[in-house]
Order: sequence, then C-alpha cells, then structure tokens
Amino acid sequence: MTRDVHVAVFRPDDERMAEAVELLESLGAVPVPDPMLEVEPTGAVPNTGNAGDGASVDLVVLTSKTGVEILDKAGWTPGTATLACIGPRTAAAARAAGCTVDAVPEEYTSSGLVSTLEGVVDGMRVEVARSDHGSDVLLDGLREVGANVHETVLYRLVRPEGSGQSTVMAAGGDLDAVCFTSSLTVENFLAAAEERGVREEAVAGLNRAVVGVIGAPTRETAESHGIRVDVVPDNATFDELAAAAVEEAAPTYHE
Repeated sequence: MTRDVHVAVFRPDDERMAEAVELLESLGAVPVPDPMLEVEPTGAVPNTGNAGDGASVDLVVLTSKTGVEILDKAGWTPGTATLACIGPRTAAAARAAGCTVDAVPEEYTSSGLVSTLEGVVDGMRVEVARSDHGSDVLLDGLREVGANVHETVLYRLVRPEGSGQSTVMAAGGDLDAVCFTSSLTVENFLAAAEERGVREEAVAGLNRAVVGVIGAPTRETAESHGIRVDVVPDNATFDELAAAAVEEAAPTYHE
C-alpha cells in the first residue's frame, strides 16, 4: 500500500498545474501547488519569410507547448521551413495547431535534439523560438554542428507574486517530496525562501525529503545550491518525474 505524501509542484498556474495536481492525487499523494513560473509573452514571432538578408529559414525549433500556443494565437506558421519539437507534448500541440512536425528527438532535451539534427543542419539557417530562460546547450550545440542559428524569445518566465508557501512548509519539515521541472523553478523556490527568511531551513528541509528533478541541467542547478537530488526520471516528462518522486517517498509494499 502506498502512503500519502505531501508533494510540492511548481508548474505555471494553468492547465499544467491542474494536470499535475490531478496526477499526484491519482498516485495517492497530497499535492502542494505553488506556482513558481508565470508566462509573459513578448509579442515576438520567428521570421520564417527571410533571415534578414534575403535568405529563407530552413528549420524552426520549438521547445515547449507554451511556445506553440503563443505562436498559434498569433497566427504564425512555419511556412516552408522544417519544424522540430523537443518532446511529445510540444509536438502534439504543434500538430493540433495544424503544423507538420518533422523531427522529435528520442531524448527530450536540448542535447537530444542536437544529436538528432547532427549531420542534417550543417549550413542551414535555424530559428529557435523559446523562452528567455532557454539553455545555451541548444544554441551552442546547433552551431557546433554547422547551423546558422538565430533565437526568438517568445515569452519571459517570471516568479508570480505571492509564491513560496511551499518554502515555509519545507523549512518546517512538512513536505515529503518536491518536483522541480526546470532550473528556474529551483532558483525561484530559493528566491522565495530568501524573501521569507527561511532559505537555509528550506534547503535543509528539502534534504530530508525526496527531491525530484526533470533532467541533468536541473539536477546541476539544485546540487550547486546544496540541494541533494534523489530522483531524475529516464524521460524528461512530468508524469515520470511525479511517479518516481512519489514512489521514492512512499514505496509500494506488497503483503
């Protein structure tokens, strides 16, 4: 039997948080929703008509479902450019918006996409459309394999006002697990703890709980701040992260 665990989740306060709460409840956990990210669109969209010098863009890379939704609302299409998406959720959203998705890496990360496109993009003009907190791994990796890369910042990710109740719970030992879905959620959690004067206690509380992170970059960020990481799922999806964190915090025993 799996015992209930209190699990903090830091996704934006939209359908992603609602889905996360529903999933955690289905796993027998008690969700502690504490949004650490809020989306602010910039109004910019990728220019696929030309690259600023009369040359057309060959490939557009989309890295998130949020980015796809912003572009769809703006009426943007990739035109004749090939479209690559990081992860099945991003690809599904793009297809739902009427786009043809040509490439999705087996590993849902920036480095995974670079590996997928290596040998394909040499000499191509590549447009990467994403948030203002995108990893340099993607841009640098694509340039290293020969692409001419331009980045369009579709949206900014900011910390919502009033966030951080979970930091107080962590400091008080009231969390059994947390699910960090990006380096920015780690940094914003710590900033919120600092505002409340409980940063040191919150980190100590996390180190008594189960800390789950969605991938290697998030793990590196957490560990750089003295947070011990217990769970990194094989695939960078929230479903796998949540399931692994709950299982680690409250293993299923068979009588």
